[in-house]
Amino acid sequence: MEHKAASFEVPELEKILAKKKKRYVGYEEGMALYSMGKISFRKLAQEAHALLRIKKIAIIDLDILDDYLEQHRSNN
Repeated sequence: MEHKAASFEVPELEKILAKKKKRYVGYEEGMALYSMGKISFRKLAQEAHALLRIKKIAIIDLDILDDYLEQHRSNN
């Protein structure tokens, strides 16, 4: 049995990537921006302390996440 990954569209993704105006994104948009799966992206956001919970909504602070990635990147 073949497993198909769920696909989705993120409106205006090219504009976000070009201008990077948005500071906060949800899981779906962040997954598309960083080309990651939901669990991997969520774990990364938690490790970076970039995950913010407001009521029942989780958002990720991209500035904090980018800083974390820069500090922890490997030179392989």
